[in-house]
Amino acid sequence: MTNYLVLTAMGADRPGIVSRLARLATDCDCDIVDSRMAIFGNEFTMIMMLSGSWTSIAKIESTIPSLSVELDLLTVVKRTSKHTLTNFTSRLEVVFSGADQRGTMAAITRFLADKELDLASVKSHAESDEDDKHTQQIQVIINVPEGISANAVTPEIEQFALKLGLESSIKQLTKIIQE
Repeated sequence: MTNYLVLTAMGADRPGIVSRLARLATDCDCDIVDSRMAIFGNEFTMIMMLSGSWTSIAKIESTIPSLSVELDLLTVVKRTSKHTLTNFTSRLEVVFSGADQRGTMAAITRFLADKELDLASVKSHAESDEDDKHTQQIQVIINVPEGISANAVTPEIEQFALKLGLESSIKQLTKIIQE
C-alpha cells in the first residue's frame, strides 16, 4: 500500500537545498509526487508531497529532523492520503491588478468562497515603483464545479474587481479533472 507525506521546509536561501531534500527522498526510497518552491525575501520555501511504502515514509519522518538541523531549516511533515479526484466543468485563470490595498486578498478569497468556487492556485505580488506607487497583482486559478456556469460567474468576477477598484482579466482554461 502506498503512503503519502507532505514535507514543508523553510530557511535562508542558498544553493543546494533543493538538491539535498530531493536526495533525501531518493535515499529513503520515496517518490516526489508534487512539489513547489519559492523565494520570499531571503527565505527559501518548499513543499513536497512524497509517496512510498510505510517504511520509506517512516524513514523520512525520522531522518528529516537531523537534516533540518544541518541545513538550518524549519520543517513540518504530515501524513496524508492520495488526493480524491474531483470533476470540474471548467477552469478559470483570473488576474486582478491595481493599487495595493490591505485586505484585497481576503476580499477576493471570501468572494470566491461565497460563490462556492474551488481555488486551485493563488499567487500574489506587490511592489513599489520609482515614484513609490504601490501596486499589486493577484492571480488565481479557479476550478468551476458542476452546477456552476463559468460564463455566468465571469461577469460577477469582473463586477467584483471593479468594486475593489481593480482591473481583471479572465481566461477560460480547458476542461479539467483535478488530481
